[in-house]
Amino acid sequence: MRQIDHFIVGGAPAATRFADVMDPNNGGVQAQVALGDQAVLDQAVAAAQAAQPAWAAMNPQRRSRVMFNFKALIEKHMDELAHMLSAEHGKVIADSKGDIQRGLEVVEFCCGLPHVMKGEYTQSAGPGIDVYSMRQPIGIGAGITPFNFPAMIPLWMGAVAISVGNAFLLKPSERDPSVPNRLAELFIEAGLPEGIFQVIHGDKVMVDAILDHPAIGAVSFVGSSDIAHYVYNRGVAAGKRVQAMGGAKNHGIVMPDADLDQVVNDLCGAAYGSAGERCMALPVVVPVGDDTAERLKAKLIPAIEALRVGISTDEEAHYGPVVTAQHKAKVEGWIQTAIDEGSELVVDGRGFKMQGHEEGYFLGPTLLDRVTTDMESYKEEIFGPVLQIVRAPDFETALSLPSKHQYGNGVAIFTRNGHAAREFASRVNVGMVGINVPIPVPVAYHSFGGWKRSGFGDTDQYGMEGIKFWTKVKKVTARWPDGSPYGGNAFVIPTMG
Repeated sequence: MRQIDHFIVGGAPAATRFADVMDPNNGGVQAQVALGDQAVLDQAVAAAQAAQPAWAAMNPQRRSRVMFNFKALIEKHMDELAHMLSAEHGKVIADSKGDIQRGLEVVEFCCGLPHVMKGEYTQSAGPGIDVYSMRQPIGIGAGITPFNFPAMIPLWMGAVAISVGNAFLLKPSERDPSVPNRLAELFIEAGLPEGIFQVIHGDKVMVDAILDHPAIGAVSFVGSSDIAHYVYNRGVAAGKRVQAMGGAKNHGIVMPDADLDQVVNDLCGAAYGSAGERCMALPVVVPVGDDTAERLKAKLIPAIEALRVGISTDEEAHYGPVVTAQHKAKVEGWIQTAIDEGSELVVDGRGFKMQGHEEGYFLGPTLLDRVTTDMESYKEEIFGPVLQIVRAPDFETALSLPSKHQYGNGVAIFTRNGHAAREFASRVNVGMVGINVPIPVPVAYHSFGGWKRSGFGDTDQYGMEGIKFWTKVKKVTARWPDGSPYGGNAFVIPTMG
């Protein structure tokens, strides 16, 4: 049985606990990953403490050269990484390449870090006084990442953290741990010093150890909202800077004037792509008016029925299996809950079997209509290939649905009306908005982050917000006088007038 160990300086100590890494395509165990403890973390932290000062002292352009090399290596090994990712996660190869590419775009952003790391300077702020600021790394940061994006999210966090001079410890999901280890190998090949990017595998034991460790100054997390809230509270209580991104229930508002053919195409990809296992998926569609709802539904049904579910290496498949048998059962349970609550089951994806892969974790696409806001299946994140239709009589009602929902990650509006789009984008209480864009994940030189229970903390991920999170600003006031500009009274607070 293949064993996946930690990627830490000095090699991993002998593990006493392991977790199975499943093959979602056939339900079999393909590897075991070591689950670390305090001793593993302490070893990684010690290596990070030894390596980080010299890395931080290196001039920014030299750090950028490492990122340039790393970018080239990811591109060179794209096929290898994508197949490795799909084998453990289950998403199709094209989707895995998209996962890697969106992370790679943040790496590209980090290649230009010398420019954005520049501080501010004011000459002669007072008599003989100059004031300036400088951005400095926090020291050691950690990332705790989810199973659904085992390449993208580690790169969102790690690339920015190390580019600004930190050492970074990655605790990826134990469900698909191979790609993070391979990224660590490529970092070393790119010229990154040992100890600056390390991978420590584990479960809640490791998460708690990270949150409590006094040498770790900042923690970035992506996962479910309940755990995000826990991570945020425990990390902040331990004196750390914490950003914790949670779950989502993203809505797609469909106005009567929308191009329904384009909407249907976008919904099929956004709701069912990656088997719905995305925090930026679009699992709720809100047609405005019954006529819009009926026209949309009539077009959705044949499009959904035409979707191809297949194994992750099937080039014709639109999506593959979900990640585990437990998650498959959970999604099926939510479908039954929605039916019991009074939803209309339009297309039922339960009971789907893949010929030759009957033990795989496959779910067909499901469509539910007549969903209402008092239903638990609407309130909570399903995280599977399930699309719910919530009908709204008018624009104001449609606007209120995502605004009032407990989650506020992403939202989209489909319309040809510029005024309606502008009004919606301005007023909706959600962190990321798409206008005729179903999955509005910002590009790498902006920042990613949701509101309400979709995000805990004051700073978003990557872009300039990421730079702010992984650095602290030092402010310097300097005086080089010939004499005292204050008349010799050193006991009065100086002013710059």
